[in-house]
Amino acid sequence: GGAAWGWPRSPGLWGLVNNAGVAIPTAPNEWLRKEDFVTVLNVNLVGLIEVTLSLLPLVKRARGRVVNVASVMGRLSGFGGGYCPSKFGVEAFSDSLRREMRPFGVKVSIIEPGGFRTGMTDSKAAAKELQRLWAQLPAETRESYGRRYLETYARRSVLLHRLSSPRLSRVTARMQHALLSRSPRSRYAAGWDALLFLLPLSYCPTWLCDALVAFLMPKPDCGTP
Repeated sequence: GGAAWGWPRSPGLWGLVNNAGVAIPTAPNEWLRKEDFVTVLNVNLVGLIEVTLSLLPLVKRARGRVVNVASVMGRLSGFGGGYCPSKFGVEAFSDSLRREMRPFGVKVSIIEPGGFRTGMTDSKAAAKELQRLWAQLPAETRESYGRRYLETYARRSVLLHRLSSPRLSRVTARMQHALLSRSPRSRYAAGWDALLFLLPLSYCPTWLCDALVAFLMPKPDCGTP
């Protein structure tokens, strides 16, 4: 309507980067309620979709770029909770958006980081949340997992945080390429764990993925050998 009245046309928006994300609560799925999943999905997936749709007309006008931060866990689900489903959703939404926007000259890229040391992966907050979830579980469920499962799960969360890379420039450099390169890629992996282990593993047969993930996870007291 504005253009019809002779108002100046907005140049649009060249680049949109969706990077907001939360991971907590992360725990075995059986320990969680629907609300725990919704908390994560609302930020990581629904919020990303809402922001993208609201700004998409401006990006189309500029024939610009959309860069969505997913995760290598959007290719290989390694633990319970809403984080992995949300990142699988980001991958799916971004794939469909990329195909739809191509005729309009809009490029859509996905960033797939491995483990990086940010506030989202704070091991103290994760351990505190695990304790809260454990305390509200029915006695039968706690007995089936055992206290040792909880303690091992918490220790491995701390180890994962320590093994995560502090070099966030490996992620931001890929964002920069996606925004400024003449020919941006559809996907960018970031981090040694993503490039050398997790992404290759995601292409392996399911039985092999299951075996390796099971090897890394703690064993419940009442589980089968």
